[in-house]
Amino acid sequence: MVSYDLTGRKALVTGGAQGLGAGMAEALAAAGAAVVIGDVQEDLGRATADAIKQTGATAGFVRLDVTDDENWERAVTEVVAELGGLDIVVNNAGVEITGLVADLDPAGVRKMLEVNVLGTSLGVKHAFRAMRPGGPAGQGGAVVNISSVAAIIAFPGIAGYSATKSAVDRLTRVAAMESGKLGYGVRVNCVYPGLVPTQMGSRLAQDVVDVGLFPSVEDAIGAVVSQTPAGRLGEVSDMADAVVFLASDAARFITGAGLPVDGGMGM
Repeated sequence: MVSYDLTGRKALVTGGAQGLGAGMAEALAAAGAAVVIGDVQEDLGRATADAIKQTGATAGFVRLDVTDDENWERAVTEVVAELGGLDIVVNNAGVEITGLVADLDPAGVRKMLEVNVLGTSLGVKHAFRAMRPGGPAGQGGAVVNISSVAAIIAFPGIAGYSATKSAVDRLTRVAAMESGKLGYGVRVNCVYPGLVPTQMGSRLAQDVVDVGLFPSVEDAIGAVVSQTPAGRLGEVSDMADAVVFLASDAARFITGAGLPVDGGMGM
């Protein structure tokens, strides 16, 4: 049986300074991978990388605005030079801006499109260019995109976010097909996280109250839990462990798939 051992692998995690991304970077490092955090939050990102180093793992930080194509090119070049290769890219960076459809804010939707859709698309682009035969890493690998349970359920107040995370799912499947057809040797999958009480998740609960959908944060959270057969919110480790699995050889024959890690909420 193949384990989830990632010893010798080199990984880049976007949006890894805090929240789910930080947990994913920590889990990859714990499984043996050398990890670089890519984020626009430089101080926090460096602190997270330093904390990972304290465990004895190899970790670093690179400033990365995922919406900028040239920034991606520079960041991947730095990661390959620093780690001596690149085998895993986790496209985790994302934003959520709550709003009713009747009150839709074009600026907010554009922001989500830029970060969630364009940012993930550029991540796949530069992962392919680095990992495919002839690329600076050139040994194939795994891309894990972070979608959301919002892509497969109808929860009020998050129409724009749901639309962008649905796009991440479609992007994942097309990219997996292209990688296979063109012989890149890169598996591409995505994860649908359920609600996790990170800073983003907690803000979402307050936001749906603020727009009048629920009388209190407790009611908003209760609505999520009531739709979740597992009977609880998700934890960072739930999502991080799924990423480690999809990046590992245990998932060697899995590509173009979306893995729900939502306690059954999206079934």
